[in-house]
Order: sequence, then C-alpha cells, then structure tokens
Amino acid sequence: MSDPIRQIGSFLGHLIKARTEHGVHSPFVYDLMSKVLRPSDNRPELEPIEQLRKDLMKSKQAIRVNDLGAGSRVFDLPVRRVADIAQTSLMSRKNANTLFRLARYFQPTHVLELGTSFGISTLYLAKGAETGTVTTIEGCPQTHGIALGHFERMHQSNIVPLLGSFRTRLGEALGTMERLDLAFIDGHHVKDPTLEYFEQCLAKSHNDSVIVLDDIHWSDGMEEAWEDIKRHPRVTVTVDLYDMGIVFLRKEQAPEHFLLRY
Repeated sequence: MSDPIRQIGSFLGHLIKARTEHGVHSPFVYDLMSKVLRPSDNRPELEPIEQLRKDLMKSKQAIRVNDLGAGSRVFDLPVRRVADIAQTSLMSRKNANTLFRLARYFQPTHVLELGTSFGISTLYLAKGAETGTVTTIEGCPQTHGIALGHFERMHQSNIVPLLGSFRTRLGEALGTMERLDLAFIDGHHVKDPTLEYFEQCLAKSHNDSVIVLDDIHWSDGMEEAWEDIKRHPRVTVTVDLYDMGIVFLRKEQAPEHFLLRY
C-alpha cells in the first residue's frame, strides 16, 4: 500500500529538484517537453472519453474486484462501488492527455498496456496511435467487462483486450508483435514484478521504443524499481514526471536522467 506521508515528502523533493523546459539542454527532451508534455489543450475528439469518466463517477454499480496488483490506495473490500474506484484510481485527464500526445508524436504501430481498468487510458492511447494497435491486459473480469462496453460505445476498433494476469498473458501478447513501439506499464505497483514486466517488454523493444511506467513514486519499492530501470544498460534517457516515468533506449542520445516540472 502507498504511504501518503511518504508520498508528500517524495513529491516535495521532486519539486525542489525538477527542471522546467528552460533548464533542459537536450534538444530531444526539450522538443519532447514543448510538443508533448507542455501543451494543455483539450482536443474535441477526446471529449467523448471524458464523458465516460463522468458517467463512471456517477455510477451506482458495485462490482467484485479481483485485484492482482499491490492493492487499492483506499479500499480493502473486494466489492466496491464503480464511482469510488473511478474517483480514486482513474488516470487524471492531464496524464491521459500526455499518453495521447506521446502516441500521436511517436506514431507507434504496436502498443501494449498493462492495466486496462475501465479503459480510459486505453482509449486515449488508441486515439493517439490511430494507425496502430493497442493490446491491453486486465486481470479483473468485471472491470474488464466495463472496459469492453466502453470500447464498443466509442467504436474504437484498434484495441485488442486480453483478460488475465500480466504473468500469464504478457508473454502471449508480446508473442503476437514483431516489435514493441510503446508500452504503458500500470496496475501492479510492486518492485519485482514491475522489473520483470519491464525486462519482458525490453525483449521486444528497439532503439525508438518508448516505455512509460505509472506511479513510479507510489511506494519505496516502486521508487527502487525506477532507480534500477534508470541504471539498466539499455536505458539511455529517462524523464521523471513524478506521476509517470518515461524511458527511452535511443543509442544516439547522451545518457541523462531528467526530473521535470509538468
């Protein structure tokens, strides 16, 4: 479980050390900030997804949650109200927009998401990677079912949803891809499994692949995982946005790790 007091200290430390775009001297990262991270416009084609978020927030439905990760930040009971889950667990609109812009900027063909939840982030990725395919894995059957309804409602045909644990379905998902262009790792906030999934994704990654990890400061274990990833011999550039970490494998880039205000 996440420790709120530890997170406050961690976030304050991030703010003290983080740079703005004016403190970034890497042309690649400066371009990333100006074209992907800094824009705050809400695009009209994404408004229907935000309507889904609003509907979830007002839902009176309760579901039995099969949580295969580190658990909820707030709830311990297996039966939870959809509205409560949406209120506490959904990716923010700001971060979802960042996923959309990352996908639109890099134009990946093969996208992988670990942790579908209700499908909000999945839809943002699918809208961004308009010419690609998003394969997404979710471990909870009832959550998965709600996400499927959202994909059908949005008529989003470039999503391949898989039900099952990451350990059982990740290898299968990667086996269908000739390469992995963009990965979003969410949903299992534990150090060792996070590193295991990262290594599996690396096996199909290439020089221009982008790997995004959610909640890298969620716990001491996740911060340790992030530090291990930064030290990985294939990793050249990382961007720490506090809520998310972005990993690049570009050999032409000088190795550097950025903490950015976002």
